[in-house]
Amino acid sequence: MSIGAAFRAFFSLLTGKFPEDLAREYGFVKASAVPAAPVAPPPPQVKASDGALQLLGILQRDARLVDFLMEDISGFSDEQIGGAMRGVHEQCRTSLDRYLKLTPVIDGVEGTYTKLDSGADKRTKLIGNVPASGKAPGGLLRHKGWRAEKIDLPKAAIGEDLAIVAPAEIEIE
Repeated sequence: MSIGAAFRAFFSLLTGKFPEDLAREYGFVKASAVPAAPVAPPPPQVKASDGALQLLGILQRDARLVDFLMEDISGFSDEQIGGAMRGVHEQCRTSLDRYLKLTPVIDGVEGTYTKLDSGADKRTKLIGNVPASGKAPGGLLRHKGWRAEKIDLPKAAIGEDLAIVAPAEIEIE
């Protein structure tokens, strides 16, 4: 504090009126000042990965998909793997149907000739003997592709950590 500001503060105390500029500058608040309204916290940031992690969590919860994918299956026979996968497949499909509406990108018969339209560049991937130009009038449909027409994931709870795809489970005995 400068000497001039100190004198101003001292003499203003004698008159009972403290200068507002000094009060602000040195962090003093007048007793009669109305406290500022509390500022609401900003809404949580939604990241692109949130929906993917939430869907992966749903597939884990409903079908134990992550457990199956992370398991070392090299010691199991094809029959054992196939038997285990049947239940995982059924539950995953049920979950996808509940939260997503998936439709084919091209609704055609796989293995038949399909003509490409002008907007196909973003919706299709050319495979095989692709011309150097990267464009072709058409070719054999090998995979229809999938498009998400509707996504209806449940709202995440406030403070929920979507990075926890599946919480650890501890049995209490």
